[in-house]
Amino acid sequence: MRADVQEWFAARTSVSQDWCRHRLAAVKGSARVSVVLPARDEAATVGTIVETLCRELVRRVPLVDELLVIDSGSVDSTAAVARAAGARVVRQADALPRLGDRPGKGEALWKSLLLTTGDLVVFVDADLRDFDEQFVVGLLGPLLTNPEIDFVKAFYDRPLTNGEQVLPAGGGRVTELVARPLLNLHWPGAAGFVQPLAGEYAGRRTLLEQLPFVSGYGVEIGMLIDVLEERGLGSMAQVDLGRRQHRNSSDAALGRMAAQVHLAVLSRLHRHGRALVTDQPAMLMTQFERQGSQFVTTTNYVGVSERPPMVEVAEYRHRMAAENAWA
Repeated sequence: MRADVQEWFAARTSVSQDWCRHRLAAVKGSARVSVVLPARDEAATVGTIVETLCRELVRRVPLVDELLVIDSGSVDSTAAVARAAGARVVRQADALPRLGDRPGKGEALWKSLLLTTGDLVVFVDADLRDFDEQFVVGLLGPLLTNPEIDFVKAFYDRPLTNGEQVLPAGGGRVTELVARPLLNLHWPGAAGFVQPLAGEYAGRRTLLEQLPFVSGYGVEIGMLIDVLEERGLGSMAQVDLGRRQHRNSSDAALGRMAAQVHLAVLSRLHRHGRALVTDQPAMLMTQFERQGSQFVTTTNYVGVSERPPMVEVAEYRHRMAAENAWA
């Protein structure tokens, strides 16, 4: 790492257990905190996460003011489970109907800015097992105690079960094979982020509303690069959340994720003037699976799209103007 990145790593990396929820609630003042869980077919895990947050950080310690689950077209009981556990639930397709609905996690996160009111917004994946509310406490710590910080990224151990054993440092295959090499090559200032694709992060609304949101699995790396470009490394921090367990994906699914990550990086290279894209990449990905004595092909669309900064959306501007008028 460059010397400046090493200095940043030493100064802006903390451990979630270092942050006291009672102290953060005391310094929170009038700031509002929203927690958003994008969810698709996560009935097995979303209820426990919501129940834990409501019990520990809404009722016992008044740190979280708003808990929203964005249901991204679930066909299971995700919405009912989340609602019964205490969350407000909104179908992704019902938000901003004028602009339609696009598949992918990035769409859910983008629309959540219109649906929430928090000055600080925390994003948490809904497939986490053994969820610990300290995840949210840790992400809020730097934001509530340092006005210079606008964006906080999580990192953690990601156990990967390979059928015989649990590999405690495994699970970040797309990160190590795609995201980290691309960031080190093109944005060496981001080399200090342990897990640039982590699905848990938090930011100030004044920052998030200014960012475009990439669809699908490109949203995390796209946002990381845009914050780095727009606000600089000094506005960012990262927090070690310890151990995070979630559903592991197949190699084929990871390949499709990797394609979307690469496309997001390519769009950022062009957006920030670091490369001239002279030809649009193909958006179809062919993969192979052994079936008996033959290989069978499947082809999937892996393209990414992009939503504009929420502050440019008329419905959002009208809502913010109305809130300011009442303030």
